[in-house]
Amino acid sequence: MKPRKIRLNRAEKNLWLLFDDGDFTLPAEYLRVYSPSAEVRGHGGGEPKLVSGKMHVGIDRIETAGRYALKIDFDDGHDTGIYTWQYLHRLAIDYVANWDHYLQRLRAAGKGRDPDEQAVKWMG
Repeated sequence: MKPRKIRLNRAEKNLWLLFDDGDFTLPAEYLRVYSPSAEVRGHGGGEPKLVSGKMHVGIDRIETAGRYALKIDFDDGHDTGIYTWQYLHRLAIDYVANWDHYLQRLRAAGKGRDPDEQAVKWMG
């Protein structure tokens, strides 16, 4: 399912997508920690790598990848994930459950969303 409209809002650090079944706003941090790249997803079918400290990440650029996907370049240098229309739609539909699961994983690992917060933990 290809989105009918896509809008990058750099100031708000999010991506707005209009699909046939609704419109969705996906934060850059969410897109970054759920990147479909091998760096994050790995090469197997297990739990993806836990990416922490991305609370302030933004999106530098988006571009279509053929007729089937979007390439997102993040301002932390990550630019290897190809987000298919199907994957973006799944991220949009499952946002609440995915985000809750991500926050639970962070807590369990003793990590946080804020990169500065993690430095404080090391010093404390």
